[in-house]
Amino acid sequence: MKILTTPMCQEVVRLAGVLEYTVVSDNNFEGADLAIVLSETNINVKSIKIKLNTFKQIYGSIDQISSTLGTKKLDMGSLQKDYLAYTTPERKVLDKRKKIKVKVYSTFIRDIVEDMGFTLVKEKPNFLVFPDYLKDDINNNLMEKIDFNGSRTVELPSHKNAPENPLERAQIRYQILENKLCMKP
Repeated sequence: MKILTTPMCQEVVRLAGVLEYTVVSDNNFEGADLAIVLSETNINVKSIKIKLNTFKQIYGSIDQISSTLGTKKLDMGSLQKDYLAYTTPERKVLDKRKKIKVKVYSTFIRDIVEDMGFTLVKEKPNFLVFPDYLKDDINNNLMEKIDFNGSRTVELPSHKNAPENPLERAQIRYQILENKLCMKP
């Protein structure tokens, strides 16, 4: 079976225990028996579409690939501990996070903020979280239209400015949010 995937999905395919696959960086999936791609990718071959924004989505994608292909998953090591630390904190930490109101400017950020237990709002946020590719818009256009009400901004790296490995990328993003949103005023 000829399995093709992208650089963004490669580590998840490997962790799912797939031994033979080819990484294509030009999104040319011709000749593939199966493509493993991000959920938003439009292709015309049989595929497994995955999401890699949150630790939960990453682990779910690894499970999905492994069960579909009948492979044995690899050990994910210390990154699994990070996942549990960020998403299943002590009760008092979770209660504190629920009190922090966050407005987001991206689907991938919304997924992460929800996964960590912060409260998403559209008005009167404590924090505005946006991807780095919107930095100029945030600085130039959106700032004039937003009622900050004392909120602070937090910039998260998009996939172009973060590691291709989705576990490392998630670890960086979760750590930034933990450090910036949970800091004492």
